[in-house]
Amino acid sequence: MSVAGSEPAGAPDRAGGPGSRPSPPEPRATGESPSPHVAGPATRRALRAAFAATLALEAVTVLFVPRAIAQTGPGLTAARLAVLLSLAVQRTRVGLGAGTALQLALIGTGTLTAAMYALGGIFAIVWGYLLRLRRRLLAGG
Repeated sequence: MSVAGSEPAGAPDRAGGPGSRPSPPEPRATGESPSPHVAGPATRRALRAAFAATLALEAVTVLFVPRAIAQTGPGLTAARLAVLLSLAVQRTRVGLGAGTALQLALIGTGTLTAAMYALGGIFAIVWGYLLRLRRRLLAGG
């Protein structure tokens, strides 16, 4: 006998019963468990954007800090061009290598302006963290 508003007798239970959970996905035919997270194109784009944003902030730093603190006239023109070039090649294979080399060069500009030691060190730490994060995300762990 059915109560008004309830499902007819013999109708399947939509919720799967009290306390039931959806069944786990079936393992692959080869007997392997489903693979862990594999970085997709969105993850790669986000990482490239993080590296590019770091280099853009470095470009602004190299543009203004030497002029304001050390009064070096036109600033670090070669370093500024190197940052912009590295920013332009971020999508290529040499982009990460160029950016990493640039971190060392930026720390080296501390010989001209002592404040650049600290700023170069901060950017190198951020760059190192991004490299570590990239390795972890692309490795799937």
